[in-house]
Amino acid sequence: LYWFTSIAMVFLNKYLLDSPSLRLNAPIFVTFFQCALTAALCLGLSMGAACGAPCSGLPALRLDPKVSRSVLPLSAVFIGMVTSNNLCLKYVGVAFYNVGRSLTTVFNVLFSYLLLKQTTSLYALLACGVIIGGFWLGVDQEGAEGTLSWTGIFFGILASLCVSLNAIYTKKVLPVVDGSIWRLTFYNNVNACVLFFPLMMLLGEFRTLYHFDKLGSSSFWGMMTLGGLFGFAIGYVAGLQIKFTSPLTHNVSGTAKACAQTVLAVIYFEETKSLLWWTSNLMVLGGSFAYTWVKGLEMRKVQEDPNVKSSERNDTGV
Repeated sequence: LYWFTSIAMVFLNKYLLDSPSLRLNAPIFVTFFQCALTAALCLGLSMGAACGAPCSGLPALRLDPKVSRSVLPLSAVFIGMVTSNNLCLKYVGVAFYNVGRSLTTVFNVLFSYLLLKQTTSLYALLACGVIIGGFWLGVDQEGAEGTLSWTGIFFGILASLCVSLNAIYTKKVLPVVDGSIWRLTFYNNVNACVLFFPLMMLLGEFRTLYHFDKLGSSSFWGMMTLGGLFGFAIGYVAGLQIKFTSPLTHNVSGTAKACAQTVLAVIYFEETKSLLWWTSNLMVLGGSFAYTWVKGLEMRKVQEDPNVKSSERNDTGV
């Protein structure tokens, strides 16, 4: 279910952002609509829970301006994350999308050291080196094939940075919403909707929408709604996978999913890739898997050995 939801969301977003048949040059609007739909779904499910619907575990949601202001720093990072993810997908192919935004693990290690003063083991650093090597080889091969977009690469790096920062800020802001991921999702998306408005005005997207010939098309809005539903569902489905397996298994599953997504994209778009291009993907996937495995072993060692020093215990916190 996680694989299906995640891969379907990527392909739907690629269609909405860069389809030659759609020709809609309004990536901020697409992101805004998905955030608005997510906030509406959170509110609707919360109201359903209050009426005794099956989703009775959800907390009651109401908009508190004080809480909204407290969540605002995270919302700024969240906007950077979802916008740069979508802009990266707009300018690069689905097959290269995973490599284009593969530096999240590297930024995790960097910010762990700079912000949390946590060191990283040699084996984990070697895994990061493999990821960086795969990223640069992938960029080189995209350039050799004439499909390289430096704009897409820029937004891919920015997306990786924002994903890493988002994890750190989420941990800091969670106490403000009583540790509720649902409340945090609601406030994040409401704040994002408000902040996206000036961005859309600044970039002239309202004018683009006014002249868009499919604005009254039910199929267009159907695809927009479907993309928003998948965007909302991915958080829930990822949580389910973690609940019924483990965070380590979820990360391994995500790495394998990225591999399947790349292969599907190459087949679907009928692309031909060189051996070195495939090698870059294998380096990124292999490095990500190795990092996850090393961190998993370190965490298990901390849990099993009560005499591990607190500094070593903190080392496995990210």
